[in-house]
Amino acid sequence: MSSTQQQSATLQSARDADRIGSNGDSGSRAPRWAGSAWVRLPVLFVLMLAVDAIASGINSAADGTPLTALIAGVATGGLALVAYVRLVRYLEGRRTLELAPERARRELGRGIGFGVGLFAVTIALVALSGSYHVHGWGSFGGALTSLGLMSSAAVTEELAFRGALFRILEEKAGTWGALVASGLVFGGLHLINPNATVWGALAIAIEAGLMFGAIYAATRSLWLAIGLHLGWNVAEEGIFGTAVSGSDSHTGGLLHASVSGPQILSGGSFGPEASIFAIAVCAVPTVLFLLLAKRRNRIHTRAALAAAAR
Repeated sequence: MSSTQQQSATLQSARDADRIGSNGDSGSRAPRWAGSAWVRLPVLFVLMLAVDAIASGINSAADGTPLTALIAGVATGGLALVAYVRLVRYLEGRRTLELAPERARRELGRGIGFGVGLFAVTIALVALSGSYHVHGWGSFGGALTSLGLMSSAAVTEELAFRGALFRILEEKAGTWGALVASGLVFGGLHLINPNATVWGALAIAIEAGLMFGAIYAATRSLWLAIGLHLGWNVAEEGIFGTAVSGSDSHTGGLLHASVSGPQILSGGSFGPEASIFAIAVCAVPTVLFLLLAKRRNRIHTRAALAAAAR
């Protein structure tokens, strides 16, 4: 059996096992108009972006004290998960195996630790270049606020960009096409942030868009990507006190710090994510997860997808 035939058989088996109603489940069926990936993609993606916007609005309104910010962030993240599960069940008539509850605790924990570690290495390199400066202690309240805001952002962004955009686009464009396209869209949408730069958006597309897509491709789960996204952002703002993705909603962190020097080294007003060090550090897990995805036969070509669809 050829590699394409093996991929086709694997994909078809996964789809059959995942279809609601095929094994006595709820019997839910997707509406006929949502049968095409090109229809489901914009619908689910736009709806999840709307959920993200609503969550951001709620979090901004609740940003009065660290405790309210934390509660609001965790609550809106949880509601976003419920919204995604329900929308997928309605639009695709299937269970959300990418959010399997039994994988949540382990993968979230590992992802958070992994994200904190990756950013710690990044900021250490920025500091060694003379571009990161610690002025003293910040505040625990700022770190708590950051944890709340970033909890919501990590969940909603991963649901929109990996859960909707990457996953559905992969059905038509294959893994490589979905990886590049979702990464570019992810980076491009960061241009709306107040302190955004074209270089910063491109850096986000390369380091984060590709890395999170590679993680999903290898694991076929959103939990590890959500955890890493959360750990990275909390470390960036809540621990090391730097800006996140050109945002002006800087809550502060455990350290009172700043960056200076050439943007290519410090990231400038966009934050360390626009540093060449962030790109280099994130390239390592990106390559490793892509190799893991290939070893697990989870890099799907357009030919294999077309064969499975027949």
